[in-house]
Amino acid sequence: MKKAWLFCLLATLLSSSLSSAQEAKSARAIIAEAVVLTEDSDAQVKLINSLTGMSDPDLEPLLDAWKGGSIYLVEGADDKYIAVTLAGDPDATKKETALRLDTKEPLKDAQGAVIRVSPARAEIAETDSSIRRAMKSLLDLSKLTAPEAKDRMLAITQMGMERDVAKLPILEQRLQVETDSSVKRAVQEAIALTQLRSPDKAVRLAGCTALADIHPLSAKDSLESVVKEAEKAGDKELLAAAKKALAAVESHRTTVNFFGTLFRGLSLGSVLLVVAIGLAITFGLMGVINMAHGELIAVGAYTTYVVQCLFAEGLALSPFGMKVSLPGMHSTGWLYEMYFVIALPMAFIMAALVGLALERGVIRFLYRRPLESLLATWGVSLVLQQLFRLVFGSNNVQVNSPSWLSDNWTVNDIVFGWNRVFVIGFAVLIIFGTWALLSKTPLGLLIRAVMQNRNMAACLGVRTERVNMMTFGFGSGLAGLAGAFLSQIGNVGPSLGQNYIVDAFMTVVVGGVGSLVGTVASAIGIGVVDQSLQQILGNPVLGKILVLGAIILFLQWRPAGLFVTKTRSLES
Repeated sequence: MKKAWLFCLLATLLSSSLSSAQEAKSARAIIAEAVVLTEDSDAQVKLINSLTGMSDPDLEPLLDAWKGGSIYLVEGADDKYIAVTLAGDPDATKKETALRLDTKEPLKDAQGAVIRVSPARAEIAETDSSIRRAMKSLLDLSKLTAPEAKDRMLAITQMGMERDVAKLPILEQRLQVETDSSVKRAVQEAIALTQLRSPDKAVRLAGCTALADIHPLSAKDSLESVVKEAEKAGDKELLAAAKKALAAVESHRTTVNFFGTLFRGLSLGSVLLVVAIGLAITFGLMGVINMAHGELIAVGAYTTYVVQCLFAEGLALSPFGMKVSLPGMHSTGWLYEMYFVIALPMAFIMAALVGLALERGVIRFLYRRPLESLLATWGVSLVLQQLFRLVFGSNNVQVNSPSWLSDNWTVNDIVFGWNRVFVIGFAVLIIFGTWALLSKTPLGLLIRAVMQNRNMAACLGVRTERVNMMTFGFGSGLAGLAGAFLSQIGNVGPSLGQNYIVDAFMTVVVGGVGSLVGTVASAIGIGVVDQSLQQILGNPVLGKILVLGAIILFLQWRPAGLFVTKTRSLES
């Protein structure tokens, strides 16, 4: 009896047709008819099942209202119940207008007066477990034909988790008409997982064979259960099929983990590279130990936050007790999504300006004095952190990623996040731009000349102070670009830069001071090794400790890093 309504539902779905009387009625009218049949639960279930295949926007809200107790029964003039909802317009006596469920028109008495009902005293249309099960199945099945692929995917995934053998015909029919490749694969997976629950051995074998072919990662637990059951029952044929499918799943998992780890390592290396590339200019080429590099990253991140606010509702600040209000553009849609494109050059410019001020105000007096420059820039970093707190507050601020950076691609179960793909491409672009600047432009020639032999360059007429200023500003601008991207993968706060300053110095030193190629190799190597150790050990903290220990041992062996920069000035 419990399954009678379900088989009726399956037959209705497979036939894909309704009776002519049902077709003439709307979902609202059929539900109103079902609600008043309070004494016949089976008839109510039958009417709910008759809604299968009907595309009506009122269907789900009305069923939810019935389950939630928002539909009431009012006795009509002929002593029959009428299903109503309340309009939500309470008067002084807390009574509300009753609206007929079937027509949405106000319910009137024999004299034509609108009937008002007190929610506290009205009789609620009740549901029992069979009615609620019928509603759930109906809604699940209705989502199988949803126009959006993501909605169909969600419904199919839910049915696959339920593994209800009685729904196999529904899934098999859906497989015949589904056009989206990813959804079709989900249907195949749901069918195979459901088949493992079948009492028919042939069906279970078919499920194992299908899982061996599509090897979904979610099938591991189900297949392990089948293996245990087959061993207990002594069914060698089913045991062999289940083990074969389980081996295929495990092999696929190994492949996914390998390429997933490689991608995460490459993306982490790209993050380290974006963070360290500015330091490779200021520390690697100029020899300046800039402990405020992390705060220059934070400048870029906060610039991105300000640009986002200007594109949205504006920004209210209270620096030094003064209230400053920046009006917003109140943009939406694609215009708001473009805020990050504007934020990138703005982050570079603002960080470069702060870097120029730092170089002109502090650094230029401390060239060739590394200890003093370290202490001075450390003090500057503390000042900048406090300035961030005074202007933006001590709490982190949230920068929302545009939609074109928020999703991901899934290829053969390997997830490629768009933001991670972006940072890889972003890092490649920065490296190419930096190499082109240093190798193919007159400014790059002057930078290399000054860094190799400052005194000789000055004797040849090169304005070394201006070159120093431009080089430091460029390195600072690169730090601002790093901050703009880091704002997309985490919150922005006053201590943002301190989370990356050690990693940045570590990357530059391991790669070789003064070598851009070494910085690239170091960043990618550290990222891949870090992610690999985390995957193998299953402990991120222990993985980072081992990476740090390996770096220390490496520097004991090669103190100059991977790529040693040799010049006459260094040899002397």
